[in-house]
Order: sequence, then structure tokens, then C-alpha cells
Amino acid sequence: MENILLGAIIAFTITFYAIPVIIQVSNMKKLFDLPEARKIHANPIPSLGGLGIFAGFTVGLLLMVNLKDPEATNTFQFYLTSFLVIFFFGIKDDILILTPFKKLLGQMAVAAILIFKANLVITDMHGFLGIGQIDHTMGVCLSFFTITVIVNAFNLIDGIDGLAGSVGIVTASFFAFFALMSGDHYYALFGFTFSASLAAFLIYNYSPARIFMGDTGAMLIGVVNAILVIHFINTAENTGILPVLASPAMGFGVLLIPLMDTLRVFAIRILHGRSPFSPDRNHVHHLLLDKGLSHMQVTIAISFASIVFLVLSYLSLPMGTTKVIFLQIVAFFAVVSLLKMNRPKMQSFKVIKGERLDEERFNMLQKGFYQFKAYRSSQAKAADHD
Repeated sequence: MENILLGAIIAFTITFYAIPVIIQVSNMKKLFDLPEARKIHANPIPSLGGLGIFAGFTVGLLLMVNLKDPEATNTFQFYLTSFLVIFFFGIKDDILILTPFKKLLGQMAVAAILIFKANLVITDMHGFLGIGQIDHTMGVCLSFFTITVIVNAFNLIDGIDGLAGSVGIVTASFFAFFALMSGDHYYALFGFTFSASLAAFLIYNYSPARIFMGDTGAMLIGVVNAILVIHFINTAENTGILPVLASPAMGFGVLLIPLMDTLRVFAIRILHGRSPFSPDRNHVHHLLLDKGLSHMQVTIAISFASIVFLVLSYLSLPMGTTKVIFLQIVAFFAVVSLLKMNRPKMQSFKVIKGERLDEERFNMLQKGFYQFKAYRSSQAKAADHD
């Protein structure tokens, strides 16, 4: 227990003090997330917050993990490797921009490490659609799908201030609490250390955001939660301290909003003949913004809804895996249908000091920003030449 507490304190402290330095360096080097017509922010904002999250999380883990634990002996080096791989893919995308295909390759590489080296494979459907134990090949395919969808889910909900980090804290903290109650201190350390690092980052990310976590942070949230949920599914029903029936339904309920929102948006894009990775404004947070809610209100609403789905899923578990998952999906789409009722036809693109901008005015402002940036860049080059 002391290791878990110290790991969380170390992770929080390192991230908290690293983020201001990252903001300063990003501003000096002009490493910004620039505004676009589909994005929410109207000013250039540093997008390397994931670097601080990664630093706090991994240092806290490295200092506090007990490598004598048999579970750590078999998996820790591969978990750490997967974090490093997703970090390098994410940091390159945040600085230079990767194509969706290359990002997908990075996510699949991480999934391969977790599945074939750390043996993180779903082995039992626990009664979903009447299926119990599954063979290894099917388990590998299902695990590949689960890991890549979860990573993309957190990457795609990272659209407004504080949202991905807040939902990540809710999900990782649940799995960590369950692991702690079950005596599984290794995974409890993972969850609580990561949650502490996210909490430190959110201090700088809530409205008005001074920094974004970027793909580095968002995909790292996905990888950590993928590890925690698959371990939960494989072990929850066997724990003697806090037994959970229908563990896939519980795991799905914890991650319901990011998972279902991603699958829903992917389906809409494919049905319209577009790439599933093409940008649009169909996510749940966009629907709430179009209702007039602020960034803070949307983040609080979705985080609270995640907790509600989590509690309702737990209370419904005696119904069995299939029925609970079916009810979760129905409830999610019922909420989305309510949000889409009376949705404004003319979408607002940005908000600057409370003023909604149409696309034409925003593009004019954006053009002016790029001209100003080019002028400042030419001035800096001239100064260097002199």
C-alpha cells in the first residue's frame, strides 16, 4: 500500500512540475496545436502535455514497482515497452503529424507486444451470447480489436478541455480500486499512479486550457486502460474479496462512453463513404457543445455520466453479461438520440470571448494568424542572420 501511495505522489509531483517547463519550451519552439475549422480552440496552444504525463507515470512506476512480484516479473518489461512505443508514435504525431494509417500501425505494434509478449489475451466471454471459454486464436483476434478500439476511443474523445483526462481518471481509478480490494497491488499501482499523473496534468488543462495532452497522452490513456480492462475481465470473477459476475459487461460499462462514441462515429463515417478516421463534429462532446454547454460543463457532464454508467452496470450484473451489455448499448443510444433532438443546423466553429464565429469569419481570423506567424518567423530569421 505504501508503494502505491508513494508512486501516486511521485507521478503527480513530476507531472505537475514538468508541465510548466513543457509549456515554456513549446511556446519558444512554436510547437502548437493550431486552430482549424473543426477544432474547438481559437488560439494556438501547446500540445505536448502527454510528455509530462508519460514522465510522471513511468518514473513513479519504475521507482515503486516490486519486480519480485511474479506478475511484474512476467509482464512489466513488456508493459513498459508498449508505453515507450506509443509514446514515440504519439510525440512524432504531435510534432510532425502522422497519417491515420501510420498511427494505426503503431497501435497494432503495441497490441502485438501486449498480446504475444505480455500474454494479455481475453480467454473467456463469460456467457456473452452464450459463449464461455474461447480458443487462443479467437482470443488473440478479440484482444487486438479491444486494444486498438480502446486506444482510438480515448484519442478521439480528446476534443475539449479536460475531457479525456477526466474520463481516464474515472476508468483507471475504478480498475485500480478493484485491484487494490482484490489484493492485486501490481495493477493497483498502475491505475493509481496513472490517475495521479492525469490529475496533475488536468490542473493545466481545464478551461481555459494552457496545454493539451496531444496524441501522446490520449493514446497512453488508451493503452493503460486496455491493459487494466483485459486483466479485469480475465480475473474479476475469480477474486475472493470482491467477486464480480459478468466481468466483460462490467469492463464494458466502465469504458462505455468512449467506446460506444468511437464505434458510433466510425459507423457514421463509413456509412457516408468516408474514412473512419476522417474528422467531423459528431462526437458526444460536440452534441453537448451545440446545446450551449461550456467546456467545463461538458467535461463534468460526461465524467458524471461515466460514473453513473459504471454504478448502474455493477448493480445490473446479476442479469448476466448479454442482457447487461444490451441494456448499456440501448441506454447509450437513447441518450445520444435525446442530445441530437433539435440540434442546430448551422454549426458554430469556434468561440472567442463568448462570441460564436461562422466558418467565413473564422477562416479570415485563421488566415491572419498564419500571416502574422510567417511575419514573426521571417523577423526571427533576419535577426539570426544579422
